[in-house]
Amino acid sequence: MAVEPLRWRGDRLELLDQRFLPDKTLYVTCRSAADVATAIRDMVVRGAPAIGCAAAFGVVLSGGSSEGYAALAKSRPTAVNLFWALERMKRAKDLEAEAKAIFEEDLAANRSMGKLGAELIPDRARVMTHCNTGALATAGHGTALGVIRSAKEKSVSVIACETRPYLQGARLTAWECVQEGIPCTLITDSMAGHLMSRGEVDVVIVGADRIAANGDVANKIGTYSLAVLARRHGIPFYVAAPLSTFDAAIADGSQIVIEERPADEVTGYRGTRWAPQGVGVRNPAFDVTPAELITGIICEKAVVLAPSREKLQPLISTGV
Repeated sequence: MAVEPLRWRGDRLELLDQRFLPDKTLYVTCRSAADVATAIRDMVVRGAPAIGCAAAFGVVLSGGSSEGYAALAKSRPTAVNLFWALERMKRAKDLEAEAKAIFEEDLAANRSMGKLGAELIPDRARVMTHCNTGALATAGHGTALGVIRSAKEKSVSVIACETRPYLQGARLTAWECVQEGIPCTLITDSMAGHLMSRGEVDVVIVGADRIAANGDVANKIGTYSLAVLARRHGIPFYVAAPLSTFDAAIADGSQIVIEERPADEVTGYRGTRWAPQGVGVRNPAFDVTPAELITGIICEKAVVLAPSREKLQPLISTGV
């Protein structure tokens, strides 16, 4: 990992401001839960596991106050890791020790997922991925991109979808790959089907922000389209996510709250506007991929092929 996405300094949390990558490496200093909540909402820090880690340290900065918990809980609604971390912090006696444990456990989970997932990746595979699921989205190493990192010795290459409208693939995934010398080709989201139809994609692997009890997966908008295309072309479609992303309280994907983000993320970027004034805008940040389209879910404990409620229940209920 070339850059640390989160740095705990004892009395403050420093977050790599991912809004400015790859052009600049800047850190935002958070000294309160409100600061962390703002950073999460404004996407200074993003990626479900990283959001959970940041929220945990936000609780430490608040001293465990109810106001701190409330501010953090309102920051983003879809990624369940946020709420998982907050519930875990509520049960902790030593807040700082618990936040550090959440961070270290996420890093260990990512490395375990990487090892398990790498076994599924063929030699010299051309791996398509969506959004950013690397070190920047986690405590380190990554989920889906972590699997690719762990399979690096197999001479794999990456096809990174740009991931409109926030360009996490173009700005962040491509940057991480370049930093580590992993061959990476950037494409626009609308090019994915074309490459699949020409036999230029061997496997698709993505992350997740929430996984329902039946295996339906909420992930960055555009994931569902890739899953449909992968099924049409007979390409394996995997999801990599830690157990903290599983939500036993959600029966299926229809119950997952989908965040709608500001219109200006669609009408332009970094101060440049390309859409006409007055046009209507929709900006759902996530979509839901049905379990039936998923070849397998990779977590830190196992790979669950053809995921279903029955197969996932032991993992969700016991964590083993």
